[in-house]
Amino acid sequence: MEQFKIKGEYIELIALLKVTGIAETGGVAGILVTQGEVMVDGVIELRKRAKLRPGMKVEVGDNKIQLT
Repeated sequence: MEQFKIKGEYIELIALLKVTGIAETGGVAGILVTQGEVMVDGVIELRKRAKLRPGMKVEVGDNKIQLT
């Protein structure tokens, strides 16, 4: 599981997908989210701009990210 340190209070879901390289662009990140391919803390997340905070876990396919 990859660790990702948040700078600030939170990071939006599509921004996380871009900076971690899971999605090449914001458009691709949005498609992943709207297709239900992203899980946050074990639940499918459909909000592109969901605010993710330290302690949360994000999964996209085989990619797993722990936010710190």
